Amino acid sequence: MSHLFSRDIKSTIKQAYVSVPVSDVSQARTALQHCISDISSWCSFRRLQLNATKTELIWFGSRQMLQRLSDHDLTLEVGISVIQAVKCVRDLRVHLDSELTMKTHISKVVSACFYQLRKIRQVRRVVGQDITQQLVSAFVLSRLDYCNSLLSGLPRSTIQPLQRNMNAAARVWPCQLVTMSNWHSSSSIGYQSNSESRTSYVF
Repeated sequence: MSHLFSRDIKSTIKQAYVSVPVSDVSQARTALQHCISDISSWCSFRRLQLNATKTELIWFGSRQMLQRLSDHDLTLEVGISVIQAVKCVRDLRVHLDSELTMKTHISKVVSACFYQLRKIRQVRRVVGQDITQQLVSAFVLSRLDYCNSLLSGLPRSTIQPLQRNMNAAARVWPCQLVTMSNWHSSSSIGYQSNSESRTSYVF
């Protein structure tokens, strides 16, 4: 049986995935178990061990589709371990929830950015405007820019916390904010430093 899996940047991380309608979930679950079993055998042959405790299972779909899954469908057996499905996974620093609302990811990004902004406020008068600009750009704006194309098409209410994050960053580092009307359909927000010409957009 052939399996479809992608290898992440780290050679120790592997991802197995399959796309099926709800009616074929049982077959997909069986295929995934066979795939993981083959990976486990491959690891054992090379004196490696598959860490079942760090193996995660998640089903993506609408709320109605996920409610149709049985308890049996929400588990995978890896050797003697049973893996329970989770509601959110972290992949390349992006948190993906089972309904792909991106609310968990946005919440964590906003929380991390506000934490960094509080720290920067404490030292901005000591380090000066130029260093403050670099700190905001490195620790806040870079987080907002990272993988922001995944936020395209989200409701305004979902991405509004990111706008508040940008507003808070503008108060710490004086810059000109550009807010566009349709974030969810195109680029929505930008910033331009008062000291140098630079514009970046969140799509």
